[in-house]
Amino acid sequence: MKAKSNYALKANVNGPVLKMIRNYGLGADCVSGNEIREAIANGFPADDIVFAGVGKTDDEIRYALKQNINCINVESLHELKVIDVLARGLGIRAQVAFRINPHVDGQTKPEITTGIKINKFGINMDEIPLVTGLLSRLSNITFKGLHFHIGSQITDLEVFVELAQKVNHIQQIFVEAGFTPSLLNLGGGLGIDYLNPVGNPVPDYKNYFRAFLDNLNRLPGQDLYFEPGRAVVGQCGSLISSVLFLKNSGSVKYAILDAGMNNFIRPALYNAHHKIQNLTGIGKMHKYHIAGPVCESSDIFSKNVLLPEIKRGDLIVIRSAGAYGEVMASGYNLREPAHSVYSHDFAREIPKKVML
Repeated sequence: MKAKSNYALKANVNGPVLKMIRNYGLGADCVSGNEIREAIANGFPADDIVFAGVGKTDDEIRYALKQNINCINVESLHELKVIDVLARGLGIRAQVAFRINPHVDGQTKPEITTGIKINKFGINMDEIPLVTGLLSRLSNITFKGLHFHIGSQITDLEVFVELAQKVNHIQQIFVEAGFTPSLLNLGGGLGIDYLNPVGNPVPDYKNYFRAFLDNLNRLPGQDLYFEPGRAVVGQCGSLISSVLFLKNSGSVKYAILDAGMNNFIRPALYNAHHKIQNLTGIGKMHKYHIAGPVCESSDIFSKNVLLPEIKRGDLIVIRSAGAYGEVMASGYNLREPAHSVYSHDFAREIPKKVML
């Protein structure tokens, strides 16, 4: 019986960061074949890797099976049948957990909500009898457990209490059908404080885990898995950019940076808020629209930000960019990528050759 945290690689796959996370004993939650490869390349043992994702390719599934990873999280009845066929072709049994959509609203942005019935993720509860019926007939499937994930950037911990109660109900359905899960994977989703990253650099892990431990009906010997991503790395990185130009558009003051949505897309994609500071500015405060250079009107990091007077060459920092920053960067406009620079404390933990 164990409780294990598997780091969600989709948040940040920077090599030195992955190595440090692995050194602290976390496993890996992967959502693509290439993430599995990256996890293995950075020292994560196969038995500490789980594979989720609503649209796994046949090649990705075969690769995961050949690596003998901990388990594949199945997201549909169709996928279950395909995995059985692919496993038979390899002459092995696939270890699987079923991602069940519990219809729990994560109370977060619609774009990152994953646990309500209309979302594309997971197996709906009314399909569970079909799942258990298939399990008794598929010869190359080994049932390990149940997987849940209801969204990201969740800050209302009562949501996790509701999830735990739903998990109890769903688990009982499987037990009564003759399939006892040896593991429960509760997913991730714990949010960070984007408004006050200095005052609250570490999320409330204690009460997050307590929401489950106090409310789950854990079976004897049953393992618990959690999949934090943003909560682990979100506050550990910032995007630092230089001011190129200042301009007025009517009553609006724009500060144009040399970093744009190609480097950090969250504000343009989700209208996400990030604290912005002028590292080098002093003097009178003004309101600015902080914008990037990309040829899109949506390339705005924030509007009406109150900052010390900005001048050309000032350094602007966008905080809490450690999660879904570098990993979501693109080559749009063929702009140069942002390079990684590590703190002195972190540098002691990584090879000098990776320093930029």
